[in-house]
Amino acid sequence: MADIADRAMIRRASAGDARDARRLPPLAATPAGPWRALADRAIEPNGYYQPDWELAVDASARGRTDASVLSAGNDAGQLIGLLPVVSMQRIYKIPLPALVGAEPYGTLCTPLLDRDAAEDAVTKMFRQARNAGAHALILRTMSLEGPAMSAIRAVLTRDGLQPRVLSAYQRAELDATRDADELLRDALGPKKVKELRRQSNRLADHGAVRFDVARPPREVASALETFLALEAGGWKGKRGTALGQHAGDATFIRRATVAMAEAGRCEIITLFAGETPVAGGIVLRHQDRAFFFKIGIDERFAKYSPGTQLTLELTRHLCADPAIASADSTAAPGHPMIDPIWRGRFAIGDVLLPLRRHDPLVPAIHAAVRLHGLAWEAARSAIHLIRNRRGKSAPAQ
Repeated sequence: MADIADRAMIRRASAGDARDARRLPPLAATPAGPWRALADRAIEPNGYYQPDWELAVDASARGRTDASVLSAGNDAGQLIGLLPVVSMQRIYKIPLPALVGAEPYGTLCTPLLDRDAAEDAVTKMFRQARNAGAHALILRTMSLEGPAMSAIRAVLTRDGLQPRVLSAYQRAELDATRDADELLRDALGPKKVKELRRQSNRLADHGAVRFDVARPPREVASALETFLALEAGGWKGKRGTALGQHAGDATFIRRATVAMAEAGRCEIITLFAGETPVAGGIVLRHQDRAFFFKIGIDERFAKYSPGTQLTLELTRHLCADPAIASADSTAAPGHPMIDPIWRGRFAIGDVLLPLRRHDPLVPAIHAAVRLHGLAWEAARSAIHLIRNRRGKSAPAQ
């Protein structure tokens, strides 16, 4: 840390500010009713910051519990802004005075801002963060070009500040206003469409291919168990990252999906061959946008591309729904399955928002986050190298 900033300055900041999130109200104490009303009025949708989802995350999801909240109200007491947050020390293990948007088990941390009072909400949330001792706010996987970021930029500019983009990439999205078959032909080309149709016909040799959408809470609860079994039976299960493998995660997803389904904001999609589920997914809804949360497949049917087949059916399903204008893939950049199908793109990234002018701690916070990112990338590359070497040395089956 000596290369990032003066040690004495960091110690002074740490002594008073490193636990800044604890000065804020707990997220769990936020009333769901006003929160839900704000989500309905939000200037930009974020399915993962809806109360039925995020409160379930906060209650039990592994490594994601006990968040605090930045919020803002208007003169009438109406909630106009909300962002779940945790301390920088908790996320990066660095005792510097910054708040970080809480990751909601879905890669999108765009705050909820009232469409009629977005800049007022940002102003009040920034003030609350400063009063809690924070010198910066870090939003990970933030929508960088949407109306929420525009409101944030406007407030920063007014105060003589500028956001610092830490990382950025283009994420796949679906334009659901288009005709699905035309969209798929344009995206994949006639040759690939023909090949996928052939695979679907081959899959039908195992039983009639059927795409099922579970919407009512009881159906969602049942379909979720099928999804959890599919996910645990694949590579996520082998790596120990499937939702059903950890009690807290399993409790979260069972609570969240049923609660969201009760509000008409969650669907479980399943592709069957006869009575056998071969692929499944979880889809959230917020305003006119869908969010493709997770997918699981039965790898015994891998040669028929069940994940792709499920995504093709989801594309047709969403394009046929007049209530949905677009869908966020919530996928990593360059995802090999969904990027060739959903050709729309929007900018996602991590952004650092300074809260004070000429603050000497902001460069230190910025440098610390960048160094943390470099260390994480190095560790990830090493893990991939080890896995590749193990795969090459394994005996042929």
